[in-house]
Formats: sequence, structure tokens, C-alpha cells
Amino acid sequence: MQRRAFLAATLAGAFLSAPAFAGDITGAGATFPYPIYAKWADAYKKSTGIGLNYQSIGSGGGIKQITAKTVDFGASDMPMKPEDLEKNGLMQFPAIMGGDVMVYNLKGVPSGAITLTGPLVADIYLGKIKKWNEAPIASQNPGVKLPDQAISVVHRSDGSGTTFIFVNYLSKVSPEWKDKVGEGTSVSWPAGVGGKGNEGVASYVQRIDGAIGYVEYAYAKQNKLAVAKMTNRERVVVAPSDKTFAAAAAGADWKKAPGMHLVLTDQPGKESWPMTGASFILMHTQQANPENAKEVLRFFDWAFKNGDQMASDLDYVPMPDAVVQLIQSEWKAKLKDPAGKPVY
Repeated sequence: MQRRAFLAATLAGAFLSAPAFAGDITGAGATFPYPIYAKWADAYKKSTGIGLNYQSIGSGGGIKQITAKTVDFGASDMPMKPEDLEKNGLMQFPAIMGGDVMVYNLKGVPSGAITLTGPLVADIYLGKIKKWNEAPIASQNPGVKLPDQAISVVHRSDGSGTTFIFVNYLSKVSPEWKDKVGEGTSVSWPAGVGGKGNEGVASYVQRIDGAIGYVEYAYAKQNKLAVAKMTNRERVVVAPSDKTFAAAAAGADWKKAPGMHLVLTDQPGKESWPMTGASFILMHTQQANPENAKEVLRFFDWAFKNGDQMASDLDYVPMPDAVVQLIQSEWKAKLKDPAGKPVY
């Protein structure tokens, strides 16, 4: 309630002189937050008449488009480092938190029946574990009837923040992965077939018996994909949910993160989901079209004020009140019009 009053007052002061109606907002980037951005956009248009044209093209594409100034904002699940933000004249803020999950297609093995560890997943994606009934998987899953079947590895083919969260986590739990493959929005994959977007990965997994892949959880849930449980940093078996994502995000100290650069994978805590991540919005600090920037800020202000339940319904974690106020402080300090005056 306190946040809602604060936001209402801030909105009234910040946007009183703005036009009643402006053009639709344009954004591009991460597929990870697409389900919640689409839900927010639909509700926002019903409320304000203003639409969001968001291209779900992957974090790499979002960074390219905002750098080229072809959209009002970019979106990336790989936060840009402070020095790269400064170099490109950008600022960033987290908009939502959620998680990656491992999805699979095994006849007779229902969703949630399999438990995987980070090192196991790394060895599967390194091509070292080739069959579902090999000892490392079988010993982790006593009582589960695993078939003598080849594992078909599926990964993203496009530059993706979903990939960044996944390989950042593997780099933390597998020295061999860190040494041979590393992390980024795209990597040189040792094994498997690539699909474009969450939908491409899901399509391969659904078609190929014995397949395994990684997608954003809301996408897996919407498409009724079989999802594996994971062991976390505390060696506790956890299932993906807004509760386990929130547990991983609980210790995040955004105030001490320069440029709001923070990665939430492999966080401590018995309930923490190990592949949790935040999705970030990128905007130019010097706004050639300040009215467009104001419209973007109106949208995210509205989402922070009204979108928490919609986010929770899709198993995302809304940004806490204190972080929202920190984000608004960043807007005021860093977003300027051509005359150098604050946009917000």
C-alpha cells in the first residue's frame, strides 16, 4: 500500500505535463520475460489505450537494437557490466525475476519424476553422459525407471539471456564447463541441436524421444512440458516455483551492485532455485525523444504498481518495494533530455 501511494504521487508529478496519448512503446530483446511483458502489455493497453510492440528476439538482439537506437528500450537477461553501460551511453534496471528449468521428453517418466544436479547437466551438455540410464543419472534417481535411450541435447541457437542464465550457472558448478565452454548469451556448444527461442527448444524437445533442453519456466508451464527437479547449492532437492525463485532472490543486494549488475544463479538458501535470474531493461541515458522515454517509464511504473499478481500467476518474482524505489532513483539520476533535464 505504501508503495502504491508513493508511485501514484510520483506519477502525478513526473508526467503531469506529458501528452494524454502518445505512440505505442517499442522494445526488443529477451524471450525469458516475454510471457509477463505480454500479459502486462495487454492489461496496460486496456487501461491506457497505449500498446507495447515488443519483439521477443533474444537478449543479444535486444542489446543490438537498443545500441542502434531502433527501439525505445532493449531487454536482456545478461546484465551489462558498468563499463559497457558507460561505453554505450546506457543505463539498466531489473524489471522482473524468474528462472530457467530443464525440460525433457521420456515416455513413462512424468514431470517432476527426475532430479538433476548442476554437474550432471554440465556433463550431459558436454556430451560426456550419453544415455538416460547411465550410472550418474541413475544413482541420483533411485526408483525411477530410466530407459536405455540416447539423450538428445537441445540448446538455443540464437543469442539469448535464457542461455546466459543457464551457462552462467553451469560455469559456477562445473570447472570443466567454465574452462571449455564458459558463459555468454551464446556459446560454442559441445553437443546437441539448436532451436530458436524458447519455442524452438520446446518444439525439438516435444518431438524427439529422449530429448532434454532448457527454457524459461513460465513457457514450460504454459506448454505443459515435463520439468526436472534440481539440487541446489545446499544439496537440497527443489522444484521450480515462485517460492523457490523468490528464495534465491531474497539475498540480492541491489544497492551494492554498480549499474544494478547482479546475477542470481547458484544462490545460497535451502529453498533457492539454482537457475534464477533477473531480466533487465536497457535505455539510453541521453534521450533524443524524451516523450518516448516517459512513455516507457509510465509503462514500467504501472507494471510495478499493478502487475505483481499477474507476475506471480506466471511464477515470476515481482521486484520488491525497496528495489522499485531504487530503480526510480536511477531513472531520476540518469535519464536526461537533450537539454540535460531529468526525463523522470
